[in-house]
Order: sequence, then C-alpha cells, then structure tokens
Amino acid sequence: MYRRITGEEQPHLKIGPFKVRFPFIHYRFETSEGIQGILMCATCLGAIPMLTEGLGIPFELAWSMVIINGLLYNLHALLGDPVVPGWITPSIPLTMAYLTKFTVGTERIQAMIALQLLVAVIFLLMGITGLAGKLMKIIPTSIKSGILLGAGFAAIIGEFGIKGRFNLYPFSIAIGTILSFFLLFSEKFKKWRKEYKTIAILGKYGMLPAIIASIIVAPLFKELPFPIIKIGTFIKIPEFTKILNEVSVFGVGFPSINLFIKAVPMAIMVYIIAFGDFVTSGALLSEADRIRVDEIIEFNSNRSNLVSGIRNLIEGLLIPYIPLCGPLWAAVSAAVFERYKEGRESMDSVFSGVGSFRISTFLSVAIIPIVSLVQPTLPVALSLTLLVQGFVCTRLAMSLCKKNVDMGIAGVMASIIAIKGAAWGLGVGILLVVLLLGNSNLDSAEMKDED
Repeated sequence: MYRRITGEEQPHLKIGPFKVRFPFIHYRFETSEGIQGILMCATCLGAIPMLTEGLGIPFELAWSMVIINGLLYNLHALLGDPVVPGWITPSIPLTMAYLTKFTVGTERIQAMIALQLLVAVIFLLMGITGLAGKLMKIIPTSIKSGILLGAGFAAIIGEFGIKGRFNLYPFSIAIGTILSFFLLFSEKFKKWRKEYKTIAILGKYGMLPAIIASIIVAPLFKELPFPIIKIGTFIKIPEFTKILNEVSVFGVGFPSINLFIKAVPMAIMVYIIAFGDFVTSGALLSEADRIRVDEIIEFNSNRSNLVSGIRNLIEGLLIPYIPLCGPLWAAVSAAVFERYKEGRESMDSVFSGVGSFRISTFLSVAIIPIVSLVQPTLPVALSLTLLVQGFVCTRLAMSLCKKNVDMGIAGVMASIIAIKGAAWGLGVGILLVVLLLGNSNLDSAEMKDED
C-alpha cells in the first residue's frame, strides 16, 4: 500500500522506539524468501528433539511450542528490526548441560523458566537504558572480531568434533554444506547467475536447494529414513491447554529465588554470546547498506535488544525454550542480504525479505504435510545452518580487523571462546586489549563506529 521513495527509509508507523511495519501494507511479500521458508522450517523444527530430551515433554507439546515461537519471530520485522531472528545457537550445548543439574519434570522446567526470564531482563535493561548502543560504540574492533570469530569456531567445531553430527551423517552434511557454500558465497556462481537465467532462478532460493539435496541424499546413504508425508489433518493447532498446565508458570509455578540465583552466571554467559549477534547484524547490514543506496537501513541495537527481550519474556512465562530467543539467524540473514544486494528489482526492501521469510516459516511449522516431509532430516538441516553461520562469522570477523595486533587478539580470544566458553574468552580479550593497546583503542573504536 505504501511505497518507498528512492533514497529514503521504508514507510512505517513510529511508536516509541519501534517502527511498525505490517506485511502487504508497508512492505511486499517476496516469493523467493517465502519459498525458502517452507523447507528452511526444518531448522526451526530442530528445537523439538532439544525440548523433548531437555525438558522431558512429549513430541506434540514440543511441536506446539515451536509453532508459538515461530509466530513470535515476526515481532522483529513488525517492530523495525531489519534481520531474520533466530536462536542463541552457540548457547544451546551450555543450556542443555545446565539443565542436567536439575531433576526431570517440574524442577527442570522451572530452572529453564528462571534462566529465560533472567535473559529477558538483561535484554530489556540493555535496550531501555541504551547501554546496548553504547556498548556497540565503545567495544574495540579486536573484541568485536574475537566474538564473531569465536562464534564461528564454536559452530564449526561443534559439528565436526567427536560428538558432532558430522560423524553420524557424514555424506548428507558434506554434500549439503558444499552446496550451501557454493550457492551463497561462490564468486563463480554469482557470475553464472548474471549469465544464465536458469541459474539465476536457482540462486533466488538461498540454502533451499541444499536442504532438498539433504532430503534426497540422507536416505540414499542410509543415514536417515525416507520421509513419509502425512495427508489428512492439514494444520497443527497448538495444544494451548497442555502448554498452560504442563510448561508455563501458570501450571508448574513460578521458580524459587534459589533457581534464579543459580541461573545468574548462565544468563550472563548467554548474553555475552548473544552480543556477538548484534555485532554480526551491524556488520551484515552495513555491508548491504553500502550497496543499496536506494534504501536507508537503520539498525538500532537498543531496539533489537528490546524485541529480543520481549520474545524471551513471553516465552519464559509460557513456553520455556531451550534454544532461547536470539536477535539473529546469521545463515539465513546472509542469504537474504546477498539477494538484497542485487537491487530493488530483486528485493524491494530489506524488510520485505526478512519479513516474508519469517511469515513463511511460521506457517510452515504448523502445516502437517510439510513437517512430515522434513522431519527425518531435522538434524542435518540444523548442521547446515550452523556451518553456514560459522562461515559468515569468520568472514566478517576477518574483515573487521585492519591492524596486525587486532588480528592476534581476535584469534586468541576466539580460540578460548571455542574451548573454554564465552566468559573466559571475553575476559582474556579485555585483558589483551588493555595490555597491548591501552585506553586509546577504546577512543579509536568509538570514533570508527560513529563515522
């Protein structure tokens, strides 16, 4: 209904810190991103085995929680955050390990509620006070790069390590990853897209061909079973009564003060990890903004913190969610932004791309035939998105560093993040900045970001 004047910001309604944009009114639906979302919902559904194992709940209840989480993803595009949101993915192994300290049942669910509510409070405080934006300005380049690089290392090591999924599904993950990297990042493929119409059509769908390839390859190599498409009931309606009675604070009760105290260190670590997503978001959007001069893109880390906080607060009260609510799905955001860079004729606005994708994934996780099609390949789809995220994070981390000393600090910091965890890595990174660069580095970081 509203169309952007070239060189201006996408139309919106200003409500406090939020810039509200409704689909089909303030931005158009992008077919390519919509189609991608249909099968990329396999990664969203990957939360089901985490929830059944970690919280000890049945499949149907976990599926209902995934559908509600899918609806809340749309808050970002709705409220003015120009990214594809996702999980706080690197924190998942830490959260799963943390929950094993509690008895399966009410205690474990309450422990997850306490953790997610604390994470929500941190996000909201950062957004309300404006500390998030200030942190983005004063954090030195070497620290930003180290966080990105550490997230990339952790994602890749997690898949190829001793307990990684690559050892279980080597052919599916290898073929899917190679295809994903080629479709998203290959200079040769970008050249072919300009020369051949058929390849240009294929390139519109990001990682989708790689997911389809995995659905075919996994059963052929007997790594996963062939999908059995269920036809009958078309839409899965979330089991709201069971949610309220079995996992929400209204059913299991509010966590004790003791559970909140135990969750404090974990919540701080989760935010440190999530902070890397704000760095990644800013870097990806800055890269896209330089190319697309027809649209002003405003990424506001305070607003992004607020939206992420709202999602975590709602889910903490209703559907305690082990992957938690993060500000960015790096792999898909990178795919959307790559197509966005091709110009307005390919994608009208960054919001039309990210909004269309999340609308599609929300609808798809509730459509029973689609879920039954992708259900066997959920572990492989999760691996592909983590490996693409690893590639994106490492590429952006290296592009940030201009000085040799920054590269060294980032490399050491990233290695420690991958091996010892986020808190250790950040602590070592700060120590190295103080010892090797001094306070002058903070001033230069602020100047660069303000420029």
